Amino acid sequence: IPSSVTSIGENAFNECSSLSQITIPSSVTSIGESAFNGCSSLTQIKIPSSLTSIGSSAFKRCSSLSNIIIPSSVTSIGSYAFKGCKSIVKLSIPSSIKRIENFTFSECTSLQQILISSSVTEIGNFAFNECSSLIKLTIPTSVKSIGEYSFYGCTSLTKVIIPSSVNEIKSSAFEGCSTLKFISIPSTIAIINEATFRDCSSLINFTVPSSVIEIGPSAFKDCSSLVEITIPPSVTAIKNSAFSGCLSLKEISIPSSVIFIGIGVFPENIKIFKSSNYCNIY
Repeated sequence: IPSSVTSIGENAFNECSSLSQITIPSSVTSIGESAFNGCSSLTQIKIPSSLTSIGSSAFKRCSSLSNIIIPSSVTSIGSYAFKGCKSIVKLSIPSSIKRIENFTFSECTSLQQILISSSVTEIGNFAFNECSSLIKLTIPTSVKSIGEYSFYGCTSLTKVIIPSSVNEIKSSAFEGCSTLKFISIPSTIAIINEATFRDCSSLINFTVPSSVIEIGPSAFKDCSSLVEITIPPSVTAIKNSAFSGCLSLKEISIPSSVIFIGIGVFPENIKIFKSSNYCNIY
């Protein structure tokens, strides 16, 4: 690409499946939507420090791309930008990025480590879903919201610590993280949303923070290794199928604060200890 070029437009190299290498000059400030989408033979690309924006689906399905460095000049990375980049192993999000958009790194199946800058305040829906090799995850204290299905199917993830800055974890955020053994959520969370930890089949114990007032539908469904869970007196409602399929959970204590228990909440043959109080159980 000649040094006279300042922008790579939409679909510029879309589906150029034989393209293996490209050099972007320092004159380029933006890469448009789907610019390199489907360049399945592209193994490396050097992004210049002049670049400020990477468009939606810009490198989507660049399945041979194994290494990419995003410079600190980049302030915007669009949704789906690196979706399906199955050969990337390690990534760093620069401090210039404030939000990780929906599906940005979805299905990066070789991604083992992601370094998220302390500038990021929101992780979008499906941002890292099915990153099945992701082992290590540190969520910085700047993050306030974790989106729906954001880490769905991250089957190699074993431990997650969520900082106190986070006040919302959306539905199915960690669903299907089948090797997750430890996760801690802060006392800033009011609702454990639908299917948040569904099918986390290696999770053994969990402490619900005292800020939580509601445990949503299927929140812990099919957490088959869960043997202990502590429900605080702040909880007023436990929704349908919340603990269904938790076959290792033999007993549970329900505080008197709980006034609503939904349909099929607990597995069969579980011992339920409920403090005396009026409660609707369906």
